[in-house]
Amino acid sequence: MNRASRLALIEQLVRENVIVSQEELLTMMEGKGMKCTQATLSRDLRQMGISRGFDGSGGYRYLHPSGKDGVTEALPGSETAAITGMTWARGLLLISTPPGFASAVAIRIDRAGRYEIAGTVAGDDTILLIPRDNISNESVEECLRTIFHSDNK
Repeated sequence: MNRASRLALIEQLVRENVIVSQEELLTMMEGKGMKCTQATLSRDLRQMGISRGFDGSGGYRYLHPSGKDGVTEALPGSETAAITGMTWARGLLLISTPPGFASAVAIRIDRAGRYEIAGTVAGDDTILLIPRDNISNESVEECLRTIFHSDNK
């Protein structure tokens, strides 16, 4: 199959399934007769804008940027549902939200007062989260899970 077919299959699988890892996605693709390497899949996901985000039940899943992948629709006051994607770049985390939700999500993160997070900068639909030095990406993601799922607001 060609590249266009591979991208179409990735989009279909992400929209129709809860996928939590690239390994799981690769397995699903192989089940449909499409083989590719993890590196190729990673590049394809990045190019398509598909990233991991909160699934609304305490975990992460791959989310399509169009928001048409079955994720709970964001409601006012529901910061957890308002996180639609997350992308790591050079040790910084870029968090995507629907328009108008970034400030509420950033305030919740900042007010949690977690050591792992130095601070946030919010726009209209994007948050830049700045972790402290020597804090792993996994630690920051676990911290966010704790902030948004431990107290169930």
